[in-house]
Amino acid sequence: MAETWLSQEAYDRLNEELETLKTEGRTKASAEIEEARAHGDLRENAEYHAAKDEQGKMEARIRQLEALLRDAHIGEPPDADEVRPGLIVVLDIDGDEETYLLGSREDHHDVHDILSASSPMGQAVTGARAGDSVSFETPTGASVDVTVQDIRTP
Repeated sequence: MAETWLSQEAYDRLNEELETLKTEGRTKASAEIEEARAHGDLRENAEYHAAKDEQGKMEARIRQLEALLRDAHIGEPPDADEVRPGLIVVLDIDGDEETYLLGSREDHHDVHDILSASSPMGQAVTGARAGDSVSFETPTGASVDVTVQDIRTP
């Protein structure tokens, strides 16, 4: 698994979401299931099944957030001469210059788009140095060449 860097702001926001889901979210889900259960036969009770599905999605999000917050590095990443999660990378993609923050989709950034370190392009550029050219295959099977122009801290 790729390392994940989160800004303190993103960490705090995600931690708050986790606590809300574990307290208010679980209480609300339980109440909705109990209300739906009171409507009768559970085998044909669409409201009950929908409430159980929502509870399952919420519990999955709780597990996802717990793992992310437990394993994430918080703060600004150290300076590096190679592309690593938490750094800004300037790429030349087919003659177009694009700038990304290599990181988690959970870490919203005001200026730069996020490039997931687990995406095909993110995996290809991780470890590359300025001036390196790398190739990756898109999900559709097309091959794309990318040149790392610059690497910097946020």
